[in-house]
Amino acid sequence: MKKAAIVYASTHHGNTLKLVNAISEKHDVVLIDATQQKQADLSEYDIIGFASGIDFGKFYSSVENFLKENLPKHKKVFFLYTCAKTSNRFTKSIIAEAKQKEAILLGEYGCKGYNTYGPWKIIGGMNKKHPTETEIAEAVSFFESLLLI
Repeated sequence: MKKAAIVYASTHHGNTLKLVNAISEKHDVVLIDATQQKQADLSEYDIIGFASGIDFGKFYSSVENFLKENLPKHKKVFFLYTCAKTSNRFTKSIIAEAKQKEAILLGEYGCKGYNTYGPWKIIGGMNKKHPTETEIAEAVSFFESLLLI
């Protein structure tokens, strides 16, 4: 069995936390909250995930900074995110940081999350029922597919 860790930040509605908790409930994964813990030795892990909500089109700075400061070179990494509207451009910045560490990029999974930022707060938010049970199960399946690599 591969040793896995997921570094995450889930700050508003717990959208991202739902994904990482579902993965950790089914698999032996160490969860590291980047908003609480700034450093960790990731050298012992075979696969490392970085999970975040999206803030102004990119991962939370706490997750990106954690990667910059703690990711050893040549590690297998993946990305999870929740946001108002999914787009592969949200991982552009963090992937660039991972490439600086010569990381092996395994893939990414993104889904909608409940959002009350800015004008959405006035109308009660958007994506109120997201992530759905299906989206959470898809995140778990995504992670399981990476264990085969």
